[in-house]
Amino acid sequence: MTDTSHGGLTRRAFVTALAASGFALAVQPIAAETILTPADGLDTGTARIAVASGELPVYHARPAGRGDCPLILVVQEIFGVHEYIRDVCRRLARAGYAAIAPELYFRQGDVSQIADVQTILKDVVARVPDAQVLADLDACLAWAGTQKFADAGRAGITGFCWGGRIAWLYAAHNPRLQAAVAWYGRLEGASSANTPQQPLQLASTLTVPVLGLYGEADQGIPQDSIERMKAALAQGRSGSAFVVYPGASHAFHADYRPSYQQAAAEDGWKRLLAWFAAHGLAV
Repeated sequence: MTDTSHGGLTRRAFVTALAASGFALAVQPIAAETILTPADGLDTGTARIAVASGELPVYHARPAGRGDCPLILVVQEIFGVHEYIRDVCRRLARAGYAAIAPELYFRQGDVSQIADVQTILKDVVARVPDAQVLADLDACLAWAGTQKFADAGRAGITGFCWGGRIAWLYAAHNPRLQAAVAWYGRLEGASSANTPQQPLQLASTLTVPVLGLYGEADQGIPQDSIERMKAALAQGRSGSAFVVYPGASHAFHADYRPSYQQAAAEDGWKRLLAWFAAHGLAV
């Protein structure tokens, strides 16, 4: 029997099409469950923003023909702004937001063309300073403020894995944000010249409400780390919260990978939209 669940394509043809549609080399092969959000009814594109030592490439998406949409910054996983992250931007645009995903490794290298995860971590990610990332995100907000399609005064941030940690850090860095959603971002760890502070160290000073979406079975982020973060947050006044999904592993939202868990991913997305709407970012 022919599987026509993907727009009339057989499963084999669908997966072949996915592999050629902009996913990072390190995440091949692509799962047949991968979500592809169409761009019809949206304005999508790329831009370059002047920043220190170069021009920051960004992908952006928003509802077609609409102006002053609330803005969401979308922060990449370690694999860069590949098709999954662009699709997240389109999902947000379909929900009424202007979404911007900056290429935060552009000075250090193009990770989409590196097939080995350890090489990505050692040769690129480890060389990216937090201060550079936070400044680039500031530049994205400043650029968005010059665009008619976005209301940079109503802004939030979300990020996945590496980007989940950055979402916590940027919420601490920029108290003018309305809200943040961090998907399974690391909460604590060793400090270095490039990563001088971890989210746990900043939790008690947060004023921006952050929703943390985490998996109970995440081998890299143990439950006692989440409990320490909750305790630190309780000393502050940000109103941040956690949802921990029973049995879910790391990267449970990544529908293009074997780690995807549909129930947790769909519930997390609904919570993301509700969190933003409840904290000044209703569309």
